[in-house]
Amino acid sequence: MSQIESLKQDLHQRFAGKDFNLEHTVGDDVLCLDKQDVLPVFRHLKESCGFDFLMDVCGVDYLNRENREKRFDVVYHLFSSRKVQRLRVKTQVGENETVDSLTSIWKGADWFEREAYDMFGLRFAGHPNLRKILTHHEFVGHPLRKDYDADRQQPCSSPLPTHFMGDNPLKPAALDSNLVPINIGPSHPATHGTLRVMCALDGERIAKANVEIGFLHRCFEKMAETHPYNQVIPYTDRLNYCSAPINNVGYCKAVEKLLGVEIPPRAQAMRVVLCELSRIIDHIICIGANAVDLGALTGFFHLFTYREKVYSLFEKLCGARLTVSMTRIGGMAQDAPEGWFDEVLKVCKEIERGVDELDVLLTGNKIWQERTQGVGAISAEEAIAWGYTGPCLRAAGVNLDLRKVTPYYGYETLDFDIPIGTTGDVFDRYKVRVEEMRQSLRIIRQVAKNAPGGDYTIRNRDIVLPEKKDVYGNIEGLMNHFMLVIKGLRPPVGDIYDATEAANGELGFYLVSDGSGMPYRLKVRPPCFAIYQSFVESITGGLVADVIAILGSMNLIAGELDR
Repeated sequence: MSQIESLKQDLHQRFAGKDFNLEHTVGDDVLCLDKQDVLPVFRHLKESCGFDFLMDVCGVDYLNRENREKRFDVVYHLFSSRKVQRLRVKTQVGENETVDSLTSIWKGADWFEREAYDMFGLRFAGHPNLRKILTHHEFVGHPLRKDYDADRQQPCSSPLPTHFMGDNPLKPAALDSNLVPINIGPSHPATHGTLRVMCALDGERIAKANVEIGFLHRCFEKMAETHPYNQVIPYTDRLNYCSAPINNVGYCKAVEKLLGVEIPPRAQAMRVVLCELSRIIDHIICIGANAVDLGALTGFFHLFTYREKVYSLFEKLCGARLTVSMTRIGGMAQDAPEGWFDEVLKVCKEIERGVDELDVLLTGNKIWQERTQGVGAISAEEAIAWGYTGPCLRAAGVNLDLRKVTPYYGYETLDFDIPIGTTGDVFDRYKVRVEEMRQSLRIIRQVAKNAPGGDYTIRNRDIVLPEKKDVYGNIEGLMNHFMLVIKGLRPPVGDIYDATEAANGELGFYLVSDGSGMPYRLKVRPPCFAIYQSFVESITGGLVADVIAILGSMNLIAGELDR
């Protein structure tokens, strides 16, 4: 019996008399249900069907839907780590209707539902703290609605209020006179101007805390609705700008899934090498910045030497270093130059020596151990409840990596291991990332030594622009170029969710196509958004000095956190 048939049978037995619409479309299992069934069905899906992860919650505005009373879709993305199965659940709601909150089932529903409320005005009954999360307190309207102008700006003119969990942000609760309120960021160097951590201190301990994000909200998802598919690629660079090629790959892979095309082996190999190089330099940023924030400056400078070497490889491939836009829907922008894979292997040797030296600098260092061991520890159960993925999840003891459980681009043929921690503390997160860099080097060597020949992109005139020699040399090439630029890439009508194992965890793209040349809706599932939800719980009761250690170990990148 297939997974979808088993799920149908299970739902029919548990909810006799209910006629659920469950189908398999574009490689995804999709369940549609009425909003009054949300809470019991999701509780059953988690407790009896094994869907332990709530990966994302988002809204879609169908302004011109025939049934105008049900203007919005609330879309949930579930994942079962035991069955390795995904399920997308949809329910329709109207302008003034509410749908039950899932915060009583998954802690991680908190921020996802707040984002849907902020961006679309969707209301979740029973949510403990349903208020804005990305826009400021003076903002009027909901920016991802289709009738909200993309160029309408609303600057904030009054000071930001200080508030704590459960408070009314405009009327904050009075603090105990013995507690000292303090803002850690956005001016604190470790917050990089993009994070605000509000604390109330009892001596050196944090008695109360809250966080505020949205300082780098770039409106990525709104911009995606107003640009052709290929023009979205440069915007993906600026999600996690510390490992830009992974974002390029994740987005293009999602569009290719909806198109039903498979890229050539050479393009797959190039994408794997780029992703693993990006994973290494992302971990370099995480470990180096975390160390320098705790006072270990030497490791920071040492590691950045190797990040620069990888940038030089990117530059030889495409001319850019930080934000690269190297992929295209259908393959790569251009082929690797002669000798590029050999240079990759040479840089791998240098990085390997650097990682070994880092191990000597930090792993056995008594100060590093005392500042990181036992700090910010989290159990596997709690990590799953919050929606952790990536190194932070694996450091808590959960063996989940999409390159292994749902392999793509030939990862199933490669020999590499998945490092796992035990305590989920800052030290284990560091150790997992160090070992992941070594495993990425193993992957790169296997691919670079056996890089396949052939084309670097598919040759489909409805998807990929013809080469310049054809545009300038024959009328057919010129017309194909003209039509694709004017008409644009047009995937079929439908929606898909596709995910890759980014440096920080599961990077997911939920794409809705209406058949036009631009995405109708493009929702990003950034890894650190779910992880950062747990930050308040992680720091409350601990020392103020540990705030920075925990913050650095979560590897927050504001470009993807706020989008």
